[in-house]
Amino acid sequence: MSKAGPAGRQGPVPCPLGEAARERPEGAALEAPGLRLTYRELDRRVSLAAGRLREAGLGGRRVGLYLEGGAGYVILLLALLRAGAVACPVSTRLPPQGAAPLLRRAGCAAVVCAGPLPGLRCLRPEEILSGRPAEAPTPGPIPLDRPATVVFTSGSTGIPKAALHTFGNHYYSALGSASNIPLAPGDRWLLSLPLYHVGGLSIVFRCVLAGAAMVLPEPGAPLGSELRRRGITHASLVSTQLLRLLREGGEGPPEGLKAILLGASAMPAGLLEEAVSRGLPVHTSYGLTEMASQVAATRPGAPLEELLTSGRVLPHRELRLAEDGEILVRGRTLFAGYVEGDAVERPLDREGWFHTRDLGELDGEGRLLVRGRRDNLFVSGGENVQPEEIEEALRREAGAEEAVVVPVPDEEWGARPVAFLKGGAPDPARSLERVLPRFKIPVAFYPWPQDAPGGMKVDRAFFRERALGLRRRPRLC
Repeated sequence: MSKAGPAGRQGPVPCPLGEAARERPEGAALEAPGLRLTYRELDRRVSLAAGRLREAGLGGRRVGLYLEGGAGYVILLLALLRAGAVACPVSTRLPPQGAAPLLRRAGCAAVVCAGPLPGLRCLRPEEILSGRPAEAPTPGPIPLDRPATVVFTSGSTGIPKAALHTFGNHYYSALGSASNIPLAPGDRWLLSLPLYHVGGLSIVFRCVLAGAAMVLPEPGAPLGSELRRRGITHASLVSTQLLRLLREGGEGPPEGLKAILLGASAMPAGLLEEAVSRGLPVHTSYGLTEMASQVAATRPGAPLEELLTSGRVLPHRELRLAEDGEILVRGRTLFAGYVEGDAVERPLDREGWFHTRDLGELDGEGRLLVRGRRDNLFVSGGENVQPEEIEEALRREAGAEEAVVVPVPDEEWGARPVAFLKGGAPDPARSLERVLPRFKIPVAFYPWPQDAPGGMKVDRAFFRERALGLRRRPRLC
């Protein structure tokens, strides 16, 4: 078992935003195209919006956020926390008819949105954000066990679940992250992940606790130019973003860049090798919504050998492996449970462990290696097949930019793997024969669907359905 960090304080903590505004009022807090706010200015705007939310009767209630990202989104998020409300951000990739049922299931009393959502009380963002901010009153301390956010899981294996986090979950997540990736006043973290994802929310908490600046990128601007032009010191990226950054080229890492935290899914070895060779200060990690983001991460300056793992467990978290290799987690960042209306269910075993359904192992140095999802494993001809192993081989051996492997029914074998690829070698099967047994080599390779859903995690249900529709067609290569 891996365990890290002291138990931590139990009682209320001073409001991090209020403390930052008091200690460094002129420090950079939030920057977006055409806007720069100091911590004093941000604190005042948040206080104004929090007052409007209380006047609307939403203090202590669950409130949805169904908006495009931007500075106003960050202010609304912080204002909900200051008003004692629970922020429930939901992706605008969902149409209103898809977002509304999720917010109703989460028990939201209202939603801040640009247009109507069926069956919900809707507030326009300008109703809450407009007005001239006055001197903000000193906010009171925040109980660590107070509900703070509801984040919807990816739903890649079913209906998204609404995960409830306390303020303490986010607080200790940020503290544990800072023990490994230092963050200080004057640092600038690029807010390039969506705020409806726990990875985006965690950036806000880290920056406010440290008195660092949150920097929103220019929409559509190349990532490398944003890192350089905006003086970014820290960034959180998923594999697609890292690939785009590397394809932009450039001479060495941007000046002043201290850390790039990689997450959301396993990083292809080839990408990591190229990133290291280009001098990028990357960190690999393992995390999940139910643990308020990171559980484990690699240390600064880690060699490539270490970056091919997810690193060691961070403070305020615990991790152990079940007999079958399933990763179990608990600690001060563990969520309060899944919400369904007024009910909260916390699915833990008798010892308080949450079963992630991820499979992994610990190496001799105590570093975590994630092998894939137990839900994704299938049996072919009596042999276990883990799709993530084949996907990594397709990226490494066949040069695929993207790869997803799913099973299709087979009369003789029970199930066989097929693959969807973006880019790579003309004969991927031959590339795989060097490293995989024959039963793991996909029986068909299909081009990446143009209508494949975007997002930070692969929608495997989409690819399974598409594969079933294509299985009678001839293999492409």
